[in-house]
Amino acid sequence: MYEGAIQELIDELSRLPGIGPRSAQRIAFHLLDAPEEDVFALADTLRKVKEQARFCEVCFNVSQEERCRICRDPRRDHSQLCVVEESKDVVAIERTNEFRGLYHVLGGSISPIEGRGPGDLRTRELFQRLADGAVQEVILATDPDTQGEATASYLSRMLADFGVRVTRPASGLPVGGDLEYADQATLGRAFEGRRVLVERHSPLDVHTPSA
Repeated sequence: MYEGAIQELIDELSRLPGIGPRSAQRIAFHLLDAPEEDVFALADTLRKVKEQARFCEVCFNVSQEERCRICRDPRRDHSQLCVVEESKDVVAIERTNEFRGLYHVLGGSISPIEGRGPGDLRTRELFQRLADGAVQEVILATDPDTQGEATASYLSRMLADFGVRVTRPASGLPVGGDLEYADQATLGRAFEGRRVLVERHSPLDVHTPSA
């Protein structure tokens, strides 16, 4: 244990995902040895992130404005909606140049172990976006792990009443992995050869189910 501010910094860094006590200690001492202007620049950037960054009011992607650049782009295909877990997945898919539709960021995945159910995600907002019938295909691009598959299975059942075509990226993505770590070629092929979960039809009664 260290004294004062350095231990407080180590404790705070240890709370970040993927950073254990040893990594936190190395980062803390790196910052301690770094030039003062570099550390102040980092602190200023962190402050700006909290003050300026927000979530898009439509798709919930990270944005600098009320609507993200993708939702503002009139060239995007409004008939396709890709559902992902996190904003980092949007970046990974955009790098492939295989998808020109819109996105919906759930803010996580269903995980009973972590006490996170459908109601804790942005599922209600997703259903509301489909109510006007403009979307013809929903691509469930959740991670190919247990939580992601459970989320995709739940959504495919709920979306059956909306009359939209529901698809999932094809096999080729590593099982148990994250979309953000997939190489562009593999992720691109997965989107190009996505499989159908629910075929599109004309619903007799479109309604918005509760999450």
